[in-house]
Amino acid sequence: MTVTKTSSKKAKASAEASTVTRLLQRQIMPVDRELDAIALYVDLEEIKLDASKYEVGGNRSAKDLNNAAIRQSTSTGRAVHPDQLLSRTAFRIPAGERVSFGSYFNAFPASYWRRWTVVSDVTLTLVVKGSGATVVVNKSTSDGRSQKVDAATVEGDSQTLTFDLSLKPFVDGGWYWYDVAAGTTDAVVESAEWTAEVPADRAEHGTIDMAITTMNRPDFCAKLLGQLGTEEVLPYLDTVFVMEQGSKTQLVRDSEFFPDAEKGLQGRLRVIEQGNLGGSGGYARGQLESVRKGTATYTLLMDDDVECEPEGIIRAVTFGDLCRRPTLVGGHMFSLYAKSRLHSFGEIVQPWRFWWQTPLDGYSDWDLSARNIRSSRWLHKRVDVDFNGWYMCLIPRQVIEEIGLSLPLFIKWDDSEYGLRAKEAGYPTVTFPGAAVWHIPWGDKNDAVDWQAYFHLRNRFIAALLHSPYPKGGRLIRESLNHQIAHLVSMQYSTAELRLRALEDVLAGPEALHGMLAGKLTEINTFRKQFTDAQLHTDRDDLPPVKRTKPPRKGKDVVEVPGRLSSLISAGVAPIRHAVKPPRDLSRDYPEAEIRAMDAKWWKLASYDSAVVSMNDGSSTALYKRDLGAFRDLMKRTLALHERYRREWPALAQRYRAALGDITSPESWEQTFRPWTETDQESGS
Repeated sequence: MTVTKTSSKKAKASAEASTVTRLLQRQIMPVDRELDAIALYVDLEEIKLDASKYEVGGNRSAKDLNNAAIRQSTSTGRAVHPDQLLSRTAFRIPAGERVSFGSYFNAFPASYWRRWTVVSDVTLTLVVKGSGATVVVNKSTSDGRSQKVDAATVEGDSQTLTFDLSLKPFVDGGWYWYDVAAGTTDAVVESAEWTAEVPADRAEHGTIDMAITTMNRPDFCAKLLGQLGTEEVLPYLDTVFVMEQGSKTQLVRDSEFFPDAEKGLQGRLRVIEQGNLGGSGGYARGQLESVRKGTATYTLLMDDDVECEPEGIIRAVTFGDLCRRPTLVGGHMFSLYAKSRLHSFGEIVQPWRFWWQTPLDGYSDWDLSARNIRSSRWLHKRVDVDFNGWYMCLIPRQVIEEIGLSLPLFIKWDDSEYGLRAKEAGYPTVTFPGAAVWHIPWGDKNDAVDWQAYFHLRNRFIAALLHSPYPKGGRLIRESLNHQIAHLVSMQYSTAELRLRALEDVLAGPEALHGMLAGKLTEINTFRKQFTDAQLHTDRDDLPPVKRTKPPRKGKDVVEVPGRLSSLISAGVAPIRHAVKPPRDLSRDYPEAEIRAMDAKWWKLASYDSAVVSMNDGSSTALYKRDLGAFRDLMKRTLALHERYRREWPALAQRYRAALGDITSPESWEQTFRPWTETDQESGS
């Protein structure tokens, strides 16, 4: 017994000696004391948790009412005063008041650490000033219920408080956080750190090669580079690659912010100039340079039109270092214009439709200043994703070396396809809370009907051919047909033509993708110019005034959103009208209506023979005109092409899957980059 006990003690001592303490996360405040995003750092509100779906039940009306209630703000308008932000890590709480740090950047996402990493226990250490201040540590369950875990009161003027916390209860979800209440004097939380004992071979943090693709955004990109040159982030940076694509006039080097940004990065910056190969071509170049260099642990892909929270980069690297297996670690995207608005808490590719989306038990476009984490039941479930957008995504170099580089898709679906490819190879993606950027909202773009419509459809079909588990892509072919008809009855003939070209180019096979990369955008834009719906006018007076032969029935226009039955009737009647009935004579010379971008839905446009339609970005308008001959021709080609896909899908899928390794290989991409790499070699750069 004694020998066994002694051996156990030695084993325990040996195990303890083989671990080191690593900082997982620290308390932070906004950079430069910016208050626009303060709700992501501290929460001044009380908890007002919404109802559970199991309490609501299955009644449709009850569920609709609950969903509406969930979206309602719980904020009372309490505000943080600028002088409460004492430093990047310190926050002052006025006497008698209470503040929660159960916020996006300062709560601890325990369920993510529990599920994906080697960490099993964490230690929370706070340094608090203010006699009588109380610290309460809380946790939540996966359905959002809060539970007090521990508490302590500051004795004396200042005290370091330590709490040992287990990750065991967080299988399905849940957070840790702390609330601080000041006593009779102001309290200051000078610092708070979450640490863990980890294996000694995980003691050192990894490094990143950052890949930023840019074109015609010199100031935006230079400002982003300036955000990276901090003393906290620099040790994590190996090289920052900026792929300057296509432009010869608006270069990042010419920005007034570039010299300071370059100086701040202390020799880590490399600007690479190449043709416009789109996001996938830019990111693939960054991946290739990182793999060939072979000195960084990760490649971090990031958009040029973002503001980043530098601490999020450190957290993503730390999380990746401690994952059980090589893992892609992504950040969340918040709106650049309303900084507490979250785009999505995680995204999947719905396999039957083969379309990206927020999981059905979550919400998109969520305002955390109106309803923060502690009051939002759904934010406590861990969200497991299929991919993360490349506005911020950390990819282990080991993964790139094994599964290859980005597909040559120009834009759209490169990030989601890569996540699916990695998943099939055994490498998960985690969209990690606490790592985020602020990005221009996607809703402000018109990418479903402009030149990007080509890439949306082509690349969606390619990704489905590679990864759909269904013999003929599930609902994809049918949904593509439905969308095509919707564009046709909306008089969006340029979009319909681009979509047909996209489908035809998919049939050309995977071998053609690299060859299309450099010239396809120019070809598309040249082709679109012949269609009036693609000719944009910044001055409304460039187009004729509205005139109608026949006024709206009873003076009413189409303003209400139709119900399901009305939509089905319109979907059946509209194509017949557009195929059979000639346009009204006056509509040839004058638009019948002006339609705002937000109202330009197919069921509204389908009732007109011409209309002036504004674009989503608010900068221009276009004239839509119904063309009987064009509609008939496009419809005939549409039906034939979709029928061909139904016949040829299995063989085409096999062809793409067989070619995947070759077209994503470093060698294939090197051939695509050769026109610019040879120029670099000749110039000696």
